[in-house]
Amino acid sequence: MHEQMSGYKRMRREHQATLLKLEEKCKVEMETHKGALDKEYETLLHSFTRDLERLETKHQQDVERRAKQTAAAEKKLHKEITAKQEGDRKAFDLNRKKEYKANKERWKRELSMDESTPKRQRDLTLQTQKDTMKQYEAQEEQRLLQAQKQYIELEMRKFKRRRMIMQHELEDQLLRDELSKKQQQLEQAHAMLLKHHEKTQELEYRQQRSVHMLREEQITKQHDTELHNQQDYMDRIKKELVRKHALELRQQPKSLKQKELQIRKQFRETCKTQTKQYKRYKAQVLQTTPKEQQKEVIKQLKEEKHRKMTLLGEQYEQSIADMFQSQSYKLDESQVIECQRTNEQLEYELEMLTAYQNKNKKQAQEQRDRERRELENRVSVRRGLLENKMAGELQQFNQERAERLRMKHEKHAKELEAFDNDSLALGFSNLSLTEVSRETYPDEEGSLSGSMISLAHSHSSTSFPAGSL
Repeated sequence: MHEQMSGYKRMRREHQATLLKLEEKCKVEMETHKGALDKEYETLLHSFTRDLERLETKHQQDVERRAKQTAAAEKKLHKEITAKQEGDRKAFDLNRKKEYKANKERWKRELSMDESTPKRQRDLTLQTQKDTMKQYEAQEEQRLLQAQKQYIELEMRKFKRRRMIMQHELEDQLLRDELSKKQQQLEQAHAMLLKHHEKTQELEYRQQRSVHMLREEQITKQHDTELHNQQDYMDRIKKELVRKHALELRQQPKSLKQKELQIRKQFRETCKTQTKQYKRYKAQVLQTTPKEQQKEVIKQLKEEKHRKMTLLGEQYEQSIADMFQSQSYKLDESQVIECQRTNEQLEYELEMLTAYQNKNKKQAQEQRDRERRELENRVSVRRGLLENKMAGELQQFNQERAERLRMKHEKHAKELEAFDNDSLALGFSNLSLTEVSRETYPDEEGSLSGSMISLAHSHSSTSFPAGSL
């Protein structure tokens, strides 16, 4: 009994040490797992930051490039219109001189035909016509210059308004690109968090299964040991009872005693024969066994010899008992009652042990089921918190996106309104600014070409029709 109790204590210590070792291993594995997931998530966030920085740099470059293009296009447009107007003014001057000369000759010819008018009067009339002509041409030139000035100012104003709208469209597109990139990053981060949650959940379930399997194996091993020890105990009690009863029957006829002695003598001779055979077999085995393994082999052979001798002794003892029974010697009534009570007691003890083990198994199963439910609940709560966090982040992002788009729209509307108000203050109506320009804007297609001010032919000659004198 002392040996069995010591064995139970040793087994429990071993089981506890094995369980603690497995739990520590699971703890280290979980810490390593979480560290790897945290590192992966941090790496993803850093990559998001670098991507946004690169996108911001690219957007800044696009804005700067558009600003340079606008400045260059504005300068080029102003230069083209100025060059066209300069050509129109030269053509106007050339046509004016040509018409002035033609009118002068015509006036001289008409005046020379009127001989009734004194020469001085004709010269005075000719000078008056010249002065009137020059005054009219000066007025026409002034109107031309004023029209050209208004035209170039209008066209440049149109160009600036168009470029402002294009700049606003570019800023809107860049903002949408940035928000789309951030949304993609947010979705990627959420997908990774869900993936990490699933991996952690799988690891937790796997670790719990391994712990539960170990506990179940330990309980099964402990119960098997208890049942084996109980069976040994029952067999020992029964054999002791048989020996006790056999001892009580030693006072039997001499022939039985002689037969018993004969059987015991035969047992001793058999033991001697077994010992000789064992020695020969041992020598044969050691000859074919490496030297470093001989100790272990000798130990195994000794254990086998001891087991066989014990079994042989039990067989001869059983033979002696059978001999006494075969001689029709029966146990008396007290021995029969003692056997029955002993068997009942042993059966009761076995039933108690089985009931205790079943109760222990049931409690262990209930504990495993409770731990599984607790783990499922923790995983479910963690999943719910994660989904709430992701939903909150998505809602916050949508609000920020709507707010940024609204602010950008208001900013553009205010800038365009301020530009139109300045245009009105300069004398340009909104309708005139929104009309299609006849100029070809640099870096744009689809604009009409040609100057708004056209000097095909001056009608100044009609101011003095033939015969007006």
